[in-house]
Amino acid sequence: MARLARRLAANAPGPFYVDASCIECGTCWRWDPDHFAPGEGQARVVRQPQGESATVRALLARQACPVAAIGSPGELQRRHSPAVASQGFPAPLVRHPLGEILYCGWASRLSFGASSYLLVRPPAAGGNVLIDSPRFSAPLARRIAALGGLAAIVLTHRDDVADQARWAAHFGCPRWIHRADADAAPGAEHQLEGADPAAGPAGLRLLPTPGHTAGSMVAVLGEAGSTEGQVLFSGDHLWWSERLQQVVASRRYCWWDWPEQVRSVEALLPLDVRWLLPAHGDRRAFPAGAWAQALQATLEACRHQAAEPA
Repeated sequence: MARLARRLAANAPGPFYVDASCIECGTCWRWDPDHFAPGEGQARVVRQPQGESATVRALLARQACPVAAIGSPGELQRRHSPAVASQGFPAPLVRHPLGEILYCGWASRLSFGASSYLLVRPPAAGGNVLIDSPRFSAPLARRIAALGGLAAIVLTHRDDVADQARWAAHFGCPRWIHRADADAAPGAEHQLEGADPAAGPAGLRLLPTPGHTAGSMVAVLGEAGSTEGQVLFSGDHLWWSERLQQVVASRRYCWWDWPEQVRSVEALLPLDVRWLLPAHGDRRAFPAGAWAQALQATLEACRHQAAEPA
């Protein structure tokens, strides 16, 4: 729980604050950029929320924080608790003709605050799929149950499995992971092997993208060339950087094999991505036809990184 005695000096004056336990995972400012922002190694409150909707948004950022580093007065939390409960996570993010995608919030310390997503599809189309794992929470479980529960869990790689075992047990659903990372999710019912794409649950296409870890993979919703384009759940393989205004693959955060990761990035050029939804880093919408150009810029940046000392 955030402590007033550890409130960071960089916070704007007022009731909301970030304390010194912050790990700068980005959860708060990606959810609520109007009130939270990066600071000098830790997040900060840049302006205090005004009004009901802004306050609820900030309280949800507090709820999502994986290390409980955001503080606010208890009276304020009690006053807005009905609105937080009704407007809480999972929160609508993307409407695609093949299913609605919601952001789960409730980030986990175990995955350094990674984002997880809920793909909502009718039972006839395969049912709902959780992509990567939030921390287990009874309120979130009740909201997911009201949306039809979980038919499957897709884990993009070993870093972001968090409370996947509890979620799978709670909803009685199978898990998908690549065999090279399967020791992070013991007993996972579906384990991809090798480098070949595979059909996943609820119409998702699972593409092995080794590099960040040996078993990294991405999940793709939709078909290239279709009017609506594709949604790419990219795990830690790729993300958007608002600061750089570029799709990023990071050598610094590559834990297994950087040249292999660059080859895996190149393999995604034929996609027609309209939404990039990473586990870490910023989310991004792309106009039709813009993905290939954006990824070419990423590959050029990767080549520069390859020329630098590791």
